Amino acid sequence: MKRIKKLPWISLLLTAFLFLSAFFLGQLAAHTFSPKETASINASAEGSWGLSFQEEGKPPVANATFEELKAYDAYYAQDTDEKVLYLTFDCGYENGNTPAILAALKKHQAPATFFVVGNFLETSPDLVKRMVAEGHTVGNHTYHHPDMSKISTTEQFSAELKAVEELFESITGQPISPYYRPPQGKYSEANLQMAKDLGYHTFFWSLAYVDWYVDDQPTKEEAFEKLLGRIHPGAVVLLHNTSKTNGEILDELLTKWEDMGYTFQSLEHLLETWKTT
Repeated sequence: MKRIKKLPWISLLLTAFLFLSAFFLGQLAAHTFSPKETASINASAEGSWGLSFQEEGKPPVANATFEELKAYDAYYAQDTDEKVLYLTFDCGYENGNTPAILAALKKHQAPATFFVVGNFLETSPDLVKRMVAEGHTVGNHTYHHPDMSKISTTEQFSAELKAVEELFESITGQPISPYYRPPQGKYSEANLQMAKDLGYHTFFWSLAYVDWYVDDQPTKEEAFEKLLGRIHPGAVVLLHNTSKTNGEILDELLTKWEDMGYTFQSLEHLLETWKTT
């Protein structure tokens, strides 16, 4: 039987294949980051606030770490093992669900922060007065709810916040709390610095769910799956006042969280804890 002669070009191809494989594996290893390193990288980019839930009962990995945000007087949760929750609501407009939300909060003596826009202040001044009268905090969600990460000047940024400040004070007779939440969670490092320079604390969140589509509301079961399964000590919870589901389930939801051992605190308490750490 005639012996087949090994062709030189096959050896060359094999060598090239092994070299390229080693190169690409090395590149992959070089671009594999720990969660903390990934958060650090994302924090320097303009974009949307993001969360990755990796361990039940623990804070999610976010775009930035607690310490990175603290440099800008910004927060998304409390770094604690204490079973405390911070309830926040984004108020774009009023469609009949806020009274039920306020009633549930009052029943449970749970303080909340309502981040309002200009439209809500214009159309629902009585509800704003009720929030204040019942011991809640009202924060600034900008007047027109724009993508603030696209605003590059302090003058434009300040105008969005000051318009809310002025209208809130004309309604309530008192200054608004210096708490800012970026519309849609869109931000940049420049925005965070602008807010800090204006005396604001920026608040993101560590727990939310898709509750803002008025014509496609989550079921009670879907809401509980997310809001109970992903809760964690020190969570800043974001809910929308426009959600019919939230208005219907909030009383029961707060009861379930209480049964799990959680208590409710104001964002003022969160800031105080950070001052002592």
